[in-house]
Amino acid sequence: MRSDFNSYKTGLRAEFIARMFLRFRGYKILCNRYVTGKNTNRAEIDIIARRGNAIVFIEVKSRPTLDAGWKAITTHQAARLRCAAETYLMKRQWRGSARFDVIIVCGWRVHWAKNVI
Repeated sequence: MRSDFNSYKTGLRAEFIARMFLRFRGYKILCNRYVTGKNTNRAEIDIIARRGNAIVFIEVKSRPTLDAGWKAITTHQAARLRCAAETYLMKRQWRGSARFDVIIVCGWRVHWAKNVI
């Protein structure tokens, strides 16, 4: 149980760092930890942000290495995230552009990959 709590806290810390990283680059944070309903297998999008006419869905991973961060994103998870994003866009009738980014936090280093899921 203690290990789960520590990984939960590590995830929250990584999401906080990612939000600050995005804000400093001119993104407005629209939603944190967006969770969809049963039709999308209860997918959770870590951060939804907007800059200009683009909504960005961001998956945040906290891992000791960049390679471990990439390995943590499975094809099944990516499919669930896409479904959750489509639900979000349909509910808001969004007509602008949208993309999926990944932010991997390794210690205090932030690695940002745009349009990858």
